[in-house]
Amino acid sequence: TFTAWCNSHLRKAGTQIENIEEDFRDGLKLMLLLEVISGERLAKPERGKMRVHKISNVNKALDFIASKGVKLVSIGAEEIVDGNVKMTLGMIWTIILRFAIQDISVEETSAKEGLLLWCQRKTAPYKNVNIQNFHISWKDGLGFCALIHRHRPELIDYGKLRKDDPLTNLNTAFDVAEKYLDIPKMLDAEDIVGTARPDEKAIMTYVSSFYHAFSGAQKAETAANRICKVLAVNQENEQLMEDYEKLASDLLEWIRRTIPWLENRAPENTMQAMQQKLEDFRDYRRLHKPPKVQEKCQLEINFNTLQTKLRLSNRPAFMPSEGKMVSDINNAWGGLEQAEKGYEEWLLNEIRRLERLDHLAEKFRQKASIHESWTDGKEAMLQQKDYETATLSEIKALLKKHEAFESDLAAHQDRVEQIAAIAQELNELDYYDSPSVNARCQKICDQWDNLGALTQKRREALERTEKLLETIDQLYLEYAKRAAPFNNWMEGAMEDLQDTFIVHTIEEIQGLITAHEQFKATLPDADKERLAILGIHNEVSKIVQTYHVNMAGTNPYTTITPHEINGKWEHVRQLVPRRDQALMEEHARQQQNERLRKQFGAQANVIGPWIQTKMEEIGRISIEMHGTLEDQLNHLRQYEKSIVNYKPKIDQLEGDHQLIQEALIFDNKHTNYTMEHIRVGWEQLLTTIARTINEVENQILTRDAKGISQEQMNEFRASFNHFDRDHSGTLGPEEFKACLISLGYDIGNDAQGEAEFARIMSIVDPNRLGVVTFQAFIDFMSRETADTDTADQVMASFKILAGDKNYITVDELRRELPPDQAEYCIARMAPYTGRDAVPGALDYMSFSTALYGESDL
Repeated sequence: TFTAWCNSHLRKAGTQIENIEEDFRDGLKLMLLLEVISGERLAKPERGKMRVHKISNVNKALDFIASKGVKLVSIGAEEIVDGNVKMTLGMIWTIILRFAIQDISVEETSAKEGLLLWCQRKTAPYKNVNIQNFHISWKDGLGFCALIHRHRPELIDYGKLRKDDPLTNLNTAFDVAEKYLDIPKMLDAEDIVGTARPDEKAIMTYVSSFYHAFSGAQKAETAANRICKVLAVNQENEQLMEDYEKLASDLLEWIRRTIPWLENRAPENTMQAMQQKLEDFRDYRRLHKPPKVQEKCQLEINFNTLQTKLRLSNRPAFMPSEGKMVSDINNAWGGLEQAEKGYEEWLLNEIRRLERLDHLAEKFRQKASIHESWTDGKEAMLQQKDYETATLSEIKALLKKHEAFESDLAAHQDRVEQIAAIAQELNELDYYDSPSVNARCQKICDQWDNLGALTQKRREALERTEKLLETIDQLYLEYAKRAAPFNNWMEGAMEDLQDTFIVHTIEEIQGLITAHEQFKATLPDADKERLAILGIHNEVSKIVQTYHVNMAGTNPYTTITPHEINGKWEHVRQLVPRRDQALMEEHARQQQNERLRKQFGAQANVIGPWIQTKMEEIGRISIEMHGTLEDQLNHLRQYEKSIVNYKPKIDQLEGDHQLIQEALIFDNKHTNYTMEHIRVGWEQLLTTIARTINEVENQILTRDAKGISQEQMNEFRASFNHFDRDHSGTLGPEEFKACLISLGYDIGNDAQGEAEFARIMSIVDPNRLGVVTFQAFIDFMSRETADTDTADQVMASFKILAGDKNYITVDELRRELPPDQAEYCIARMAPYTGRDAVPGALDYMSFSTALYGESDL
């Protein structure tokens, strides 16, 4: 094998050897062999026949080998000159390793491992071939045949080879390699088949000849690997873009469907229906919206990660479809939250309105019923003609009775006005049953006007008759005059004691209790008045009995009897404790409401500042330099875990808030925090920690991709923080300029310096927002040293695969690239239209340029 290998190179110099240990003894052919395989000239050989001349030539050869970095252990010129077979073969193997194998490296492996990996890759598609070493893996000859067929398929019909015929396989490979590839037969097929373990050095030497014979194809493989890498980056980025577009479309569609529901202000007629709307809204805030908050946050994180990957791979920034920018999502989200706020305010106002309406409607019905009961029969009474046949005393009685009625009528004026005012308020508040209320109110008002007219007409008739009639019982008159107001007072008291009430605070119910206590304090005086009125009636009875006056036992001036006064007085006394009980129950309910307010306020006053504190701590972590970026990331993830663990407290507060709303509590003096404040703060906290973690992850990604050391990253952060005086996480233009100057950038105040600074700002602030983020800052600081692929590199790689042509064919792409990436290129490459074009030619140049510019790729 060694002899054949040496002769494959020596024949280029027009000579051969037959016996290694004999033909290399004088050193001349040894020096010639080294010149051929290295392409360099050695020192001039000694042509003498003496031993000293031979030793000198061999030493020159050994010195040349040593100059190439090869350590020659125990090999001396004397042993070679003396024909020591073992030493000579050892020297030749050292030469083969250095000049035929050492430079072979695949994916930064050692020479032997690189050659083995090359063989494995080239023979991987072939059945019955499994190259694991340089001895028994080659015994059946299929490995040699597969190497030849992979690069020159026309030389061997691999499909006809059999694994159980190794001699035929080996001889086929050796004959074809010698005839067509100029690789001499270095091995003997019978020796390989008949040996349990073929010689590893011989196999390696022979296989290395195949590697060098196919070196041109190796360049094509390297070019294919580069193209695959570039295409993989583009495919991954395209998938990320598609994912962003879908997530953005889904989120915008959800917002589009949700906002009309929140903007629907169609009121309901009943409290129960409005309470159901409020419950539906609470379900939306608790169950439906939180996942969408997470989707929105994830969308922004995906967008930032994609932009970072595009920058790192030297690709243009991603521009989402029309209407799907992050700013568009934020604008739509802002509209959603505005609609939420307006919807909740409308719900609560509607509930207040319906509560007020129910209360007013009940009050209207109660007052209307009392008034209608009072007016029953009054019109018929006013229309009587009894005065026409009455005696003088009866006329006097009728006149006084009418005066008492007028007094009673005037006393009822306030009630009629109250009924009309309540009806008007129900109309203004859009009460659903306003037509029936208006009809009843109109009937009462019309009847009242009619009573007024009838009263005036009867008075005029009685006054005309009064001139003829003079006598009247003054005691009955006095009784009637005092009994009517007292009776009206009792009716008013009963009405007030039975009046419904609605309050929202302890202070309001306390005011009602105080008013009730004041009313109870007037009862003794009222009782004295009652006894005085009854005394008048008793005095009349005494006079009638004393003077035998025929009064028929009735008072002609009033229908109010002592029995009626006593009955109403007893009813008032019974209503007082009932009113006490109702007020006390309401007082207890308001105390419970106050406890709910305090409970909610106590929790909100802890949770609100806690959220603010966490926001500030996250801000400090993101700008401080305690430890590595990994330390900061771990610290932030611990914060994120503690924040997520805090969620049960938010849920507990939501439960307390629901109890408050169910109790119809509309204000809380014990805290400045509303549930909406807490919700918004909590959502901002979750979004901020997720964004901050993503920013640190992107910094790590940038650091690793750009090769930035931790010390450099700390220096960049220290400089950035020094000029970020307001701790906003961004630098203004002047702060950024000062930061660059502190890092050694020469940016003067002259026109040249301003132009340079404007160029840098266009890189770090392409959207002209007037601020520079830390991510943009480190991207700029590291971009000049970035080891990224370029369009020219990709174009050169395709040119290698195309055999130095200006176009490439479908067959060449499918032969050199993995199937999915080959089809990716075929689908996107435009037809080549140059003069040297052939049918099916593809333009790899425009395709390479498009990978790095604005395109649909």
